[in-house]
Amino acid sequence: MKNLLFFCCLLMLLSCDDGDLQIEALNFDSVAAQSCAAPITPATRIFFKINQDETLILNLAANIIKNEVSNGPITSLVPSQSQITYRIFSENVTRNYFCDAIPAATPVVVEEIEAEGGEVRVTTILKEDGVTFEHKIELNAISLVTQSGTRITDLRINNFGTITTVE
Repeated sequence: MKNLLFFCCLLMLLSCDDGDLQIEALNFDSVAAQSCAAPITPATRIFFKINQDETLILNLAANIIKNEVSNGPITSLVPSQSQITYRIFSENVTRNYFCDAIPAATPVVVEEIEAEGGEVRVTTILKEDGVTFEHKIELNAISLVTQSGTRITDLRINNFGTITTVE
């Protein structure tokens, strides 16, 4: 009888379907934010992070980066003011993919996910040299949902990066 009960419990555990639950994790913490602009100015709006075959692209709202000290973070809502896009490519991607005048044919975008909610926060300080501004870009409560409806829940991208501009 104990063997039958054990067998039935084992059978139930092995036959459960998780509904193809897929939890994705985005980890761009060790990757520096980049831009095609050189030098970066307050007018620069597009920044990206590349992690092999994945990218996180940030299109900032106009006037969120200013060469003036902020009194706390300046907030921009996603997607109505700033946009965040997560892309998966067919192979590793480089900065040239974003910065070349004529985009390369490869790698190919396999999946593109637009953020549906959250906010971008930018805090600006003046460095000790008196002419360089540091802009710390943070992401808060970013919500990414795939085309199949899967929510990416493990977003380790709170600190997008720090960029500098010169007055």
